Amino acid sequence: MDKKFYAHTRPINENGVERTEYQLLSDHERGVGTLCGQFAEAFDAQAEGHEAGVHHDDGKATAAFQHRLLDNGPKVDHATAGARNIMLSNNLLLAACVMGHHSGLPDLGSTNDPEGTPTFTGRIKKWGTPAIPPLDPGCPIPPVRLPQRPVTKPSLSESFRTRMLYSCLVDADYLDTEQFMKGDMPRGIGDSLETLLTRLQAKLNEWDNPTSALNKLRQQILQACVSAAANPKGIYTLTVPTGGGKTTSSLAFALHHAVEHGMKRVIYVVPYTSIIEQNADVFRGILGDENVLEHHSGVQFENDEENGNPDPKALTAENWDSPLVITTAVQFFESMYANRSSQCRKLHNLANSVIIFDEAQMLPLCHLMPCVAAISALVEQFGATAVLCTATQPVLGDLIQRFAPSHAVSEICPEIPFYFDKFRRVTFRQVGVLEDDALAELLCAHEQVLCIVNSRKAAQSIFLKLPEEGSFHLSTLMVPAHRRTVLEEIRRRLNDGLPCRVVSTSLVEAGVDIDFPAVYRELAGLDSILQAAGRCNREGKRAAENSIVTIFRRTEKAPPLFGQAIGATNIALDNNADPASPQTMENYFRELRKLNGSAIDKIGVIDAFEHGRGGSLYPFRTIAENFRMIDNDTRTVYIPWKDGSELIERLCDGACSKKLYRQLGQYAVQVYNAHFQALYDAGALQTADETNALDDRSAILCDLSLYDEKTGLSLKADSGQAFFG
Repeated sequence: MDKKFYAHTRPINENGVERTEYQLLSDHERGVGTLCGQFAEAFDAQAEGHEAGVHHDDGKATAAFQHRLLDNGPKVDHATAGARNIMLSNNLLLAACVMGHHSGLPDLGSTNDPEGTPTFTGRIKKWGTPAIPPLDPGCPIPPVRLPQRPVTKPSLSESFRTRMLYSCLVDADYLDTEQFMKGDMPRGIGDSLETLLTRLQAKLNEWDNPTSALNKLRQQILQACVSAAANPKGIYTLTVPTGGGKTTSSLAFALHHAVEHGMKRVIYVVPYTSIIEQNADVFRGILGDENVLEHHSGVQFENDEENGNPDPKALTAENWDSPLVITTAVQFFESMYANRSSQCRKLHNLANSVIIFDEAQMLPLCHLMPCVAAISALVEQFGATAVLCTATQPVLGDLIQRFAPSHAVSEICPEIPFYFDKFRRVTFRQVGVLEDDALAELLCAHEQVLCIVNSRKAAQSIFLKLPEEGSFHLSTLMVPAHRRTVLEEIRRRLNDGLPCRVVSTSLVEAGVDIDFPAVYRELAGLDSILQAAGRCNREGKRAAENSIVTIFRRTEKAPPLFGQAIGATNIALDNNADPASPQTMENYFRELRKLNGSAIDKIGVIDAFEHGRGGSLYPFRTIAENFRMIDNDTRTVYIPWKDGSELIERLCDGACSKKLYRQLGQYAVQVYNAHFQALYDAGALQTADETNALDDRSAILCDLSLYDEKTGLSLKADSGQAFFG
């Protein structure tokens, strides 16, 4: 009788009788090969996907692994055998996918890497040593049937293709294993894009025959988006002035375009969770909750798989198998350069999708080149359509031409100057330098006014100069749950015509739906100034000449972070240029790019994949470990504010879970290291030394006198030292 080799086992209970069920290795590899090939077909790599799946677990055909599986023996390297089999067909990058299907996509390395180095070449040299058991001759491994694809020189496009194949493999492996271990799970439950388009059209029909001049303009923009949807797949801009209805119009383009071209899904990428929450509510109202996956750090999934109640949204979040996904730029771009299976698993579902990049001007300048390269690759190599959607369009044409040379950028709504003129709802004025006392006097002269400044320290300082009644402070020194409560009160007072003076950092500039009759904005990047202007006369109920956006400087120097943006703004606004003009915005972004020069790829991502890094070709792991959209120079302080107190108690009692940490995110403040140290020195923090529930970058505030109901976490500990934030 032929030997049987197994990939997985699972215990089952039938009428009180325990037994074990076995999955044959041949069945598992065949199933993964079929799925992986189907996924890779989206970018013409079906044969490679199939072979990667068929050989990914070849190393389980060993006595050592079967001992591990059936007798709880020691761990065994089961990935290198399949990688070697693929490598023999001279396809090293696909072999790297197989080698890393559990441990992560490795750096390819160099031929000089010693045996055991954590690169592909270092690990493959372990083949034939006692560390990797030999394949059992009793298990027939099918031959690898692949055309040769030798690594000749580093290539950015090959790095994206490899990571996409890796995504296909790990998702197929997860899904086939899940099917055996758990049976049918509630996956792929969303409606078809055709059904979603029908629902959207029904909603749009309710808005036919608009009466107000503003709604007529919004309808024109909407129709331009619908008309443009028939155009070929590619890279588009959608430049719509604030208040032009770009959320609904971009959705109309995306669904019409996806149905027209037989595409798989629509993905929204936005900079802030506050924008996600607002947009997701709009989409759910139109398309139905089951069709919208909201995936970011603030989402809590009610997943109870152990009791047979898996949350379909939690499952869908693993691989983005949903008709509409809305996520953060951080998650999206860090996944595009990740190497771990859990992060990369979803990537193949970006192929042949419509991807909307909302507020595109907020792509971080220090990572602008790798971000544009990723967007371009999705269009150039993987059949996606990308839409850069904003009122303040960045200048990216030269980078897109470099990374997607066969795709020109097209504007969906080409009559930009006309619409920006028609949607003009404010008047700008520049007043030069203002002392904080003088600024506070000006703010007090308004019944309702918003003032936005460049630092958390400035926000607290100016707020404390305002009368207590009707004055509010907003900054990230307040926990999100606190900010949400304050924003609700601000909206109530604005609607009721009550006094409402707000001092805030830039967190209200994008995605926060508030409407003030007057706005003051400290000099910053021109895009920030125009975003701030979008909080003034938002609904166009007042005359533009009476809705003043005042641009001012403070006597205190702005934080260094704003230096280049302010310099570019000064140049763009020279000779009294109109801040709201699209041409002024284009000039601003050109100047900003000039001032930054080559510093738009902070860690050298593009160079690493085009020329190697430290002698290593294709440094997947190295780049993944270093590419962060937001610099991790802050630490987390959990605040026992209201419901946060009970959550922190649960944390300290050892009830650690992903769900709990997501909930705690609503009661957390991010502070810079110096601020964290001052709080620690003052004895105000409980740290990892005192509870196992924390890591060395987080702490619990144990002195609640340092958290104010008006301004949040104090910038001053007992030392009296203050810090920019």
